[in-house]
Amino acid sequence: MPAITTAHLLPIGMLIASNVFMTFAWYGHLSYKSSAIWLAILASWMIALPEYMLAVPANRIGHSVYTAAELKTIQEIVTLCVFALFSVFWLKESLSWNHAIGFALIAAGAFFIFHGKA
Repeated sequence: MPAITTAHLLPIGMLIASNVFMTFAWYGHLSYKSSAIWLAILASWMIALPEYMLAVPANRIGHSVYTAAELKTIQEIVTLCVFALFSVFWLKESLSWNHAIGFALIAAGAFFIFHGKA
């Protein structure tokens, strides 16, 4: 088993941070439905800039140790985890058993992406 290095961990941390920004950019405005849509779009674009400033280097750094498919898989799993927390704590929406099963099936897919890696 190869040693875990900064190149393995740093991209994951950066993808987590970028997903927090992106989740707020895409869904944060749902708590402010009385605001004008143009204001929601402008605020979302301003929030998305730091997301890109984290995601692009995360993928560049990560590609030295992960394939593009693995990076995308990491991103999707991180996105689901961040979104689940965001949905519960920011939007005050509950998650049910069907959400848990769906997320688990996606996680199972991620397992197969990494399973054959030597």
